[in-house]
Amino acid sequence: MIGIFLLTHGTLGESLIQCACHVLNRRPRQLAQLGVSAQDDPLDLLPTARDWLAQVDGGKGVIVLTDIFGATPSNIAMKLIQPGRVEGIAGANLPMLLRILTYRDKHDIETVIQKAIAGGCDGVLHMKGGSL
Repeated sequence: MIGIFLLTHGTLGESLIQCACHVLNRRPRQLAQLGVSAQDDPLDLLPTARDWLAQVDGGKGVIVLTDIFGATPSNIAMKLIQPGRVEGIAGANLPMLLRILTYRDKHDIETVIQKAIAGGCDGVLHMKGGSL
């Protein structure tokens, strides 16, 4: 099973996990998060991030999800990347996380990344209101 590590601003990662738990009606295994706050030193968080990454790694690789590319969480995530083993995706959202949770048992890491990005993009759409 591919592990999932969310590295995000504040409590966004934990909120995404709680929403996924609600949708799935269970807490998935090999899933962890680390929130970065404004006062955190990225270099101080790197060892903690490596520890959490190791905890979710069951040998099939880990996908690191982060919220905004170029921001502190993604800069920390970039230091964790090991192509083919630890991969990263920026722009984390709930549809993306649910896609990873759905496909991580059945596919290799590259396929899961493609499905996650497609799910994340497909989950963003213009809703047009109407009467009920």
